[in-house]
Amino acid sequence: MSSTTDASAGRAQIAERTLRTDRWWFPPLRDFTLLVLWVAYATVRAFQQDWYFTTDQNFSYLTPFYSPCFSLGCVPEASHFGQFLPDWWFLPYAALTLPFLLLFRLTCYYYRKAYYRAFWLSPPACAVAEPHAKYTGETRFPLLGQNLHRYFFYAAAIISVINTYDAVVAFINKDGSFGLGLGNIILLANVILLWAYTASCHSCRSIIGGRLNHFSKHPLRYKAWGFVSKLNEKHMQLAWTTLASLAITDFYIMAVSAGWISDLRIVG
Repeated sequence: MSSTTDASAGRAQIAERTLRTDRWWFPPLRDFTLLVLWVAYATVRAFQQDWYFTTDQNFSYLTPFYSPCFSLGCVPEASHFGQFLPDWWFLPYAALTLPFLLLFRLTCYYYRKAYYRAFWLSPPACAVAEPHAKYTGETRFPLLGQNLHRYFFYAAAIISVINTYDAVVAFINKDGSFGLGLGNIILLANVILLWAYTASCHSCRSIIGGRLNHFSKHPLRYKAWGFVSKLNEKHMQLAWTTLASLAITDFYIMAVSAGWISDLRIVG
C-alpha cells in the first residue's frame, strides 16, 4: 500500500456549495450594505469642503472628517495646526491624515474578515465554499501590505490625540468662556469610542504585552495588557460602533454648521 497522499486533491469535493441550513448569507450581505453606505457618505463629506466647522456661533465644533484642517481653504479658526495644503477641490482638507485612518481600518484584523467575506466572498461564511479557484492568502501584492497594520496603528494613535484636542478645545467658547452643549457631548463620546477601538487593536495588544517572557517582572505592562485584552474582546463591536459615532458626529456638526438645527446649549 502506498503511504503517499494525493496532495492535489485540495478541498473536499461535494456537489453542494454548503451543507449549512441557516441564513449564512445574511452577515456578508449586511456588512456589504453598511460598508458601502458608510464609504459613500464619508467620501461625499470628505470632498464637500463645506459645513465642517461652526463659524457663526460662539462655540466651535470641528468634525473629525476635517481634522486636522491643513488646507489653505479651511476656515482659519478650524486650522489649529496651520494651513499649507493647496486649496484644490479634489484634495480633502484633512488629506494628510485621512489616508492613514483609511489604511488603519483597511488593514484591521476584523475589517479584513468583514470585507473579505462581504466583497470578495473569500469565503462568504464558515463552511461555505468560495467561488475562487485559487487561494493565495495575504502572500501577494496588494494584500502583502496588510502586514503594515502596526505602523498604521501608530498613525491612528497620533490622530486620536488630535481628535481629543479638538474635543477639549470645543469646551472653550470663542469669547474665552466655558461652554457645554450637545455637540460637546457627542464629540467627547466619539473620542472615547475612537480611543477604545484604537486601543483594542490586536497590534496594540501585541505592542504592550509582546517580547515579555515574565509578566511578573513587568506588573504595569501586565495590567495594561489585561485591560487591552478585555477591550480586544469587543474589537468587532467597537469597529462598527465607531463608524456609527463618526457619522453621527459629522452629521450633527454639519447640521449645526448649515443652520438646519441649533445646538442644544447647556452652559454658555
